Amino acid sequence: MKICLKGGLLINPITNLEKITDIYIKDGIIVFIGENNLLDDYEIIDVTSKWVVPGFIDLHVHLRDPGYDYKETIESGSLAAAKGGFTTICAMPNTKPVIDNAELVNYVAKKSNNGVNVLPIGAITKNLDGLELTNIKSMIDSGICAISDDGKTVMNSSLMKQALIQASQFNLPIFAHTEDMNLIGGVINEGQTSIATNLPALGREAEEIIIARDMILAKYSNAHIHICHVSTKGSTELIQFAKNWGVNITAETAPHYFSLDDSLLLDLNPNKKMNPPLRSKDDVLAIRQALKNGTIDCIATDHAPHSISEKSMPIESAPFGVVGLETSFSISYTYLVKSGILTPMELIKKMSANPANIINIDKGNIDIGKIADITILDVNKKYKINATDFVSKSQNTPFNDLEVYGIIEKTLVNGNVIYENSTCCN
Repeated sequence: MKICLKGGLLINPITNLEKITDIYIKDGIIVFIGENNLLDDYEIIDVTSKWVVPGFIDLHVHLRDPGYDYKETIESGSLAAAKGGFTTICAMPNTKPVIDNAELVNYVAKKSNNGVNVLPIGAITKNLDGLELTNIKSMIDSGICAISDDGKTVMNSSLMKQALIQASQFNLPIFAHTEDMNLIGGVINEGQTSIATNLPALGREAEEIIIARDMILAKYSNAHIHICHVSTKGSTELIQFAKNWGVNITAETAPHYFSLDDSLLLDLNPNKKMNPPLRSKDDVLAIRQALKNGTIDCIATDHAPHSISEKSMPIESAPFGVVGLETSFSISYTYLVKSGILTPMELIKKMSANPANIINIDKGNIDIGKIADITILDVNKKYKINATDFVSKSQNTPFNDLEVYGIIEKTLVNGNVIYENSTCCN
């Protein structure tokens, strides 16, 4: 199969290239970039006035499969990923049963059916119990890209150090859910809104204590620690300190942490309940600054589907989590690029090249000889987010009815168009 993406604005962070050009793809591989009238028999796809960028990579997705397929499946999650411009997603292991062995790693890796690359993340401890390490080597052999007990923290520091040492031997990152489990039990961020609503509060210290511990353990284990869903100003300061200290540390945040704050929870909407919770306006500003200065390396969705019935419960009893695959780019572009915080190149780097580097995969790069995992964007189109249009099985978004810029026109994996926006958003 031969196609030419013609006349689009190529934004490729790895080669620092931002120019209007043509991209020729043959049998899933990029064979030429530029004008070339000698290359014929190519199907022309006109991408004039569109951005052509490396396919997005999401390091933090909950596909709920196996065990919770009424919320999401690998198939439906992959469809949502493709619609959101993601060509590679990393599936967290907190399923039922937990992805803590090679057999279940293989189950996840083989089940995607629409072309999106689904990379399993293996559990650090068996059944996420925090008591005994999994067989990390066997899961690596089956294709995990990282290990994590996401949803829980490995509270035993000795066990966490052992995991870091083992992971470092295989050049494998550990994705850290940073929450002191002795400080849980709240519903929303500790602050003026928790006082006004009389809801149990989740303090920032629960996140920051474990970041401090894990960066110290990583320092003395010579391991790569990746901090998940960073939400506080103090966390960004700790991560910056760790980087200056020489720790092999990377970090992610999610779109809701740089676009929403806890004052919005005065309406007690369970679709705005996630963990970590929405923080204060000062925290939001700090997250934006940390994205700008490189303290936070990438944007991940923490896509966490829940059924309508679960999210219709009172906020105190509704589960934590929001979906994000289908809105991540538009929220990020609207709040970070349209506002002048990030350049287009910086945003695309945080959604493609940087995530690829964190998990050591040869993706996030539109260059000759590379696999054609590509996303085509129309950043000039404005639309209103409508949860009922989602292809995910769940609709628990905090962004419903929000007007944003930037739609996904096409998503290509291995040179094949796996998603095309045939019904333009209005």
